[in-house]
Amino acid sequence: MLIMQASVAAWAQGGKHLKHRTAVPRDSILLSDPCILADEATGTYYMTGTGGLMWKSKDLDFWDGPFAVARPDPRSWMGGRPQIWAAELHEYKGKYYYFATFTNDSVTIGSYKGMPIPRRASHILVGDRPDGPYLPVGDDTYLPATKCTLDGTFWVDTDGKPYMVYCWEWIQNWDGTIEKIELKPDLGGSVGEGKILFRASDSPWSREVVEGKEGPNRVTDGPWLFRTGTGRLGMLWTSWIGNVYTQGVAYSESGTLDGPWVQEPDPITPPNHGHGMLFKDFNGRWLMSVHSHKDVDGRFVRVPQLFEVDLSGDKLVLKRHIKGKAAGRAK
Repeated sequence: MLIMQASVAAWAQGGKHLKHRTAVPRDSILLSDPCILADEATGTYYMTGTGGLMWKSKDLDFWDGPFAVARPDPRSWMGGRPQIWAAELHEYKGKYYYFATFTNDSVTIGSYKGMPIPRRASHILVGDRPDGPYLPVGDDTYLPATKCTLDGTFWVDTDGKPYMVYCWEWIQNWDGTIEKIELKPDLGGSVGEGKILFRASDSPWSREVVEGKEGPNRVTDGPWLFRTGTGRLGMLWTSWIGNVYTQGVAYSESGTLDGPWVQEPDPITPPNHGHGMLFKDFNGRWLMSVHSHKDVDGRFVRVPQLFEVDLSGDKLVLKRHIKGKAAGRAK
């Protein structure tokens, strides 16, 4: 119960983490898989990602945080100290939903090609406010316990039904997939079984060398759904070119999650940028949030980055990089 007790103690202080700071420049924050919710009601940007913590900002340049917001049930399969990856926030029918990947390293579900596979799955928590706390919403399990899944995201398709779109991890199938599963109307569980939308090997741009042979990379990461100005359904997703994290885009020919999905021939972002998502800022601009790597004292760390994008046409077009303000205002 330690994680629950620590979380409750943090919420007694407004959810502030022990390392809480104010006015931190965006380019000074170390965060993988950044996802930003622009909440009109509070006039605040809320940024989540890997680690289970949250940052808040009024201008996208300077941030307060981190805050402890995720409170999964320590009695569930996640255990008392789960890893939390790639958290996303989605507002839906008056509630705020926390889509994230939870990993319990103390439980293995098998091995593949000599690699142990931990219990890892996409899951959903719910809150009444964008800054949480986020608590269990319904079922203990959304996806099969024997399946290693990650990077769940949210989409309401043309049939009006809510879905989770997620990755089945390459360490279990050796050719990662992106799949969908229908969710209950209150997002409190899943309905039926998952369906494969496409595989990592469908990528024309990702590359790796395995046993001396070059081919598409096996990794699928970070799906994010969007529609262009013409109504075309697209999906951002990330893989690798060698050892360089890289993001591409695919488009659905049917305009629905069922596809078929056609991959663009070239990556959408510069090298060393990936796990992107899209949001509209309070000035009406469409922005893409991604992370990039940098070297800090011999350590590779991940930093949030922003790009302007143009969604007015038939395809997403990447525009200018929005650089962070000069560091030095953190208190």
